[in-house]
Amino acid sequence: MVVQANIEGRDMGSVVAELDQRITEEVDLPAGYSVVFGGQFENQRRAQQTLMVVVPLSLALIFLLLYFAFGSVGQVLLIMLNVPLALIGGVISLWITGQYLSVPSSIGFITLFGLAVLNGVVMISAINQRVEGGLPPAEAAFEGALTRLRPVLMTAFTSALGLIPMLMASGIGSDVQRPLASVVVGGLVSATLLTLVVLPTLYQTFSRGWIGDRTHQA
Repeated sequence: MVVQANIEGRDMGSVVAELDQRITEEVDLPAGYSVVFGGQFENQRRAQQTLMVVVPLSLALIFLLLYFAFGSVGQVLLIMLNVPLALIGGVISLWITGQYLSVPSSIGFITLFGLAVLNGVVMISAINQRVEGGLPPAEAAFEGALTRLRPVLMTAFTSALGLIPMLMASGIGSDVQRPLASVVVGGLVSATLLTLVVLPTLYQTFSRGWIGDRTHQA
């Protein structure tokens, strides 16, 4: 027997968990009978299991590529710091809009990680160029952040503006579009603002080894 239902006002995971608990506690199933949850819940669970592998693997590959580019574990960690900074805005955006963590929002987080890391690469590269040009690290961090202000803001604004139609969607497919757009837009806000402040502030702390190598070479 197949029983179908639509969920409104709650996330699918908590509804299925509650149903499973109540069936176990309140329903005495005859021998040979069992309850299996399928449909969208089964698809979501399968997709989340895939994401549990894809997301860590993606972050590991990004870390490896950044290390090959910068040659400094400290600077790579500094750039990767943008990931939790972006998570802050994404989670707050879901909370404000009353949405839940789902497969579309998880995909939005993956997209957000890429944009956040890109902003970090732009910022750290600009500061490194000035350090190699002979500026003290503190002054190089200030000037690098100042010159990268416009490119970072332009990247964030153009990405956010492009997602506004998805953010305002209310028709067919909006259940997929809105969580993804909400995560990316909210995460871009926090990542952009914090990138311009946190990364230059922590630059010297995370780049001591890299700065020491450049000083020794000079």
